Order: sequence, then C-alpha cells, then structure tokens
Amino acid sequence: MSAVDTGSITTPPSAARGDIAPSDMRVIWLLLVAAFVAILNETTMGIAIPHLNADLGIPPELGQWLTSAFMLTMAVVIPTTGFILQRFTTRQVFIAAMTAFSLGTLVALVAPGFTVLLAGRVIQAAGTGIMMPLLMTTIMNVVPPQSRGRMMGRVGLVISLAPAIGPTLAGAVLETLNWRALFAIILPIALISLLIGVKWMTNLGETRVVPLDVLSIPLAALGFGGIVFGLSQFGGEGGSGEAAGITALVVGAVALGLFVWRQLVLQRADDALLDLRVFRSMNFTFSVIIMTILALSMFGTLTLLPQYLQNVAGLNALESGLILLPGSVLMGLLGPVMGRIYDAKGTRPLLIPGTILVSAALFFYSTVGQDTAFWVLIIVQAAMSVGLAMSFTPLFSASLGSLDRSLYSHGSAVLNTLQQVGGAAGVALLTVTYSSILHAGESEGLSTAVAGAPGARTAFLIAAIISLAAVVLSAFVRKPAEEPSGFHSGH
Repeated sequence: MSAVDTGSITTPPSAARGDIAPSDMRVIWLLLVAAFVAILNETTMGIAIPHLNADLGIPPELGQWLTSAFMLTMAVVIPTTGFILQRFTTRQVFIAAMTAFSLGTLVALVAPGFTVLLAGRVIQAAGTGIMMPLLMTTIMNVVPPQSRGRMMGRVGLVISLAPAIGPTLAGAVLETLNWRALFAIILPIALISLLIGVKWMTNLGETRVVPLDVLSIPLAALGFGGIVFGLSQFGGEGGSGEAAGITALVVGAVALGLFVWRQLVLQRADDALLDLRVFRSMNFTFSVIIMTILALSMFGTLTLLPQYLQNVAGLNALESGLILLPGSVLMGLLGPVMGRIYDAKGTRPLLIPGTILVSAALFFYSTVGQDTAFWVLIIVQAAMSVGLAMSFTPLFSASLGSLDRSLYSHGSAVLNTLQQVGGAAGVALLTVTYSSILHAGESEGLSTAVAGAPGARTAFLIAAIISLAAVVLSAFVRKPAEEPSGFHSGH
C-alpha cells in the first residue's frame, strides 16, 4: 500500500532527464533543514554527556541514556510512520514533527534534573523519528531513479554539516557556559524551521483513511526497547543489573517475535503497521543489515570517543570536538562526489572500500591509550568518516531503490528503525563495556585515566569485530538498475 498516493503527483517532462520539479525541490530542502536541526541536536549530546554526568552527579551508564533513549524513542515512533504518512498530509506531518521537536528542546532547556531532561530528549526524538522517514520517502517519490545517487549525495552534504558543527559547537559552548546553553542555541533554529515550514511547506500526494493496529505499537516498543535496555544492564558495578538485563532481553525477544508475527498476518490484508514484504528483496535486506552494523559502530564510537578523549587522554570538551571536526567536514564535502560515483559506477566501488575503512579505523581505536597522539586520532577519525560517506550514499539509494514504489514508506521505516536500534545498541554496548572495566579498575585504586584506557580499547574492539560482518556483506549489494526486473519486492 502506498504511503503517499503518488497518483496525484505530476511528473514534468524534465524528469525524464533526471531533473526535479522546483516545487518538489523546495519541499526537499525544507525537510533537509529540519533534518539538519535534528542531527545537530543529536551530535551535540556526545560531547556534553561527560559534563552532564558531572553536573548531575550520575554515572556514565545512566548518562548514556540521554543518547540511547533518544534513539530508542525514534525506533518506537518510526514504525508508525507508514500509517502517519498515509493518513496525514506532508504539511501536517512536518508541522507536527517540528512542533514536538521544539517542545522537547524547551523542556530540556528548563529541566531541573536528569528525569525531566530525559523526558525532553524523548519528546525531541518523537519529532525527529517522524521527520527522517518523511524526508526519505519524499525523495524516493519525487526524484527520478537516475538522479537518486546525486540527490542522496546532496543529502549527505547537508546532513554531514550538522555532525561537523555539533561536537565543536558543543565543545566551545561547554568551555564557557553550561549544558543548558546547547538547548538554548537549538531552540530558535528549530522554531525558525517550523515557521518557514508553516509558510512554505506544500503537500505531495493525497491522504486516505487507513487502519492503525494499536497492538503493534506496544509490541514494537517492548521488543526494540527491551533488547537495548537489556544490553545496558550488563557490566555495571557489582554485576547487579545482569538479572534484570537477561529478563529484559528475553521480554524484548518475545515481544519482537510477536510483533513480526502480527505484521506477517496483517500484511495479507495490507493492514500491517510495518509491511515486512520489503525483506523479499535480498538487496534491501543486505543493505539494511550493513546499515544497522554501521550505525552500531558509528553511534557507539561517537558516544564513547568523547569519554575516552576527556577521561583518558585528558583533553577538554573543545579539544575533543576539534578532533571530530575534520572528519565530519570531509564526510560532508565528499557527499556529492559519492553520489555521482554511485550513479555512474554502482555500489561496489564505494561500499566495499568504505566498510573496510570503517572497520580498520575501529581496529585502530582498539589500540589507543593515554598517550595516543591527537593528530593520529584526527587522521583515523577522518578515515572512518570517509568510509561512512562511501557507505551511506549507496546503501540508502540501493536499499530503497530495490523496492516497488508502494513500499517506499515501509522500506524507509524499516531502514530508519533498525538504524536507530543498531545505534542505541552500540551506545549501550560500548558504554557499558567501558564503564564495567573502568569501575573494576577504580575499585582497585587506579585513577580514572589508567582504569579507563583498557575499557575504551575493549569497547572499540567489540565494535571492530562486529564491523567485519558489514565488510563481508558489502560484496553482495548491487545497484537496483543492475537487477533483473523480477527482483523487485512487493508483487
């Protein structure tokens, strides 16, 4: 079933040449601005967490929930976007998403403590979770196939500006002001984006009344949430959380199984909250698995790296942000280049070396210590960013391009859901590994720097080993145009 009834979209003659209608481009740019604000918000938090831990008097494994809860909320919201994008107009969805994001930012800004701050992050994430599938589905519907790589490259350029600015901005702000200033900076940008959208956002497609399977929502929440919460319980002080962790993992696995079973039943009548027929395309399936692994590695690393830089290497927040800056800028600048290469050459010249670069960077991080030179870290982080740039453009284009148009919104929901779950699992897994070894060392009388170094190395090694699966699978992803016509999913 179509998430956006594309029958009402008139394709101009220029589309045959790969051009995009100006009105459609305006909508895409509005969505990109909103995505920029959301990602800027998400990437400032990694640098801020050590400060928040100290200011609020909370341990690292609790502080990381400001990141994990954000991604988990998105993972719960995103499966509902197939319904949302059918039932409401593009304009209504955009305004609702940006309103939620702005409200969450305001709550976080005035939060008196950790609990209210966490609530603000969850409200922010509810808006962000709707925005990302809306962006991806819109692009797939209005951009001709021969231009999708180029457009995904432009998406990469704009979206990479946020990670480039975010950590450095956070570092500079935290050197002179407190963590509340980060939300004070984000809030006016979010409100301006909302006001521009109210004035300029137009609708693509038509709405229709579709059923919402209420039972699927708590099943998704319990499934995805239980698994990541379970991971976060392992490795705390004294191992006291392991029983709760095992229980949460079991509950999560059962709920996820029931969620999948219910979708398989409902999709026979085209009533599924999340249509799993997208997995009939092996190209889509391999792409989603690789994307999930890269998200686990990337989000886990971007959360752990500032803690290593500040607690082990002894750098301040600004210096930590500056180490992440060159790689993020490079990733953004390479976005359009990667898009053109994808359109001309397909996936393999990008994806295979890209995943190898990411894996190699993670294996290097598993050797770091107190005295690792900062310029070496800059080079390694830049190499990892290049690898991610080489991977994301072909993965987004090849995965969704392998599906029938009627399944774009469901494919985008699956892709974004598993990306967020992978990211949340990576943050939980790497932070808990680091924290457990750090606590064990400190209990033996070691300093934080000495106790934290082996924790960081072990956590990065876990991410590196997991990333090898992405390297292997990258050889099996092909550009959809290269597939036989019967390969596409949905019929």
